[in-house]
Amino acid sequence: MNASSAKSRSLSGTCILVVGASGGIGRPLVDALAGRGSRLALVGRDSSDLDDVALDGIATLRFDLASDAAPRLVAAAADALGGLDGVVCCAGAVAFGPLDKTPIDVLKEIVAVDLVGPLLLARAAIPILPAGGFILNVSGVVAELPTAGLVPYSAAKAGISAGFRALAREVRPR
Repeated sequence: MNASSAKSRSLSGTCILVVGASGGIGRPLVDALAGRGSRLALVGRDSSDLDDVALDGIATLRFDLASDAAPRLVAAAADALGGLDGVVCCAGAVAFGPLDKTPIDVLKEIVAVDLVGPLLLARAAIPILPAGGFILNVSGVVAELPTAGLVPYSAAKAGISAGFRALAREVRPR
């Protein structure tokens, strides 16, 4: 199916949680969603970066995807917006260099942010999303084309891509 024949979903009035809103992918996504009339809750690790992205009337929440507080985050976003129609996760952590030189705490952080965090976010969102709601996780090309010098990042992105493909099959019948 090409873009011209794909069904276009109206986003006007939809309530969407955007995790990673202050990053390189998140910022233009926030502008696009707001431009299409979505009501947004923006999430990032750094409050000052979020302040730079925030638009009038948009809720901002500080959250570290490496924590296990996803249920509280989803609940707070739903409360701020009066419900949730969708969740978009475009947060990420990356480190460059050979695996044997990557500090263990950095490796764990990448896996927590890029793999475990989005799964916990989805797990918290599934029960509260309405029929027709959506969860989108932005991955990376390294999920399909693993890259030397990016072993933890490549592994985590491949894992989350597989996880979300499986999740789509799991929740689609609902």
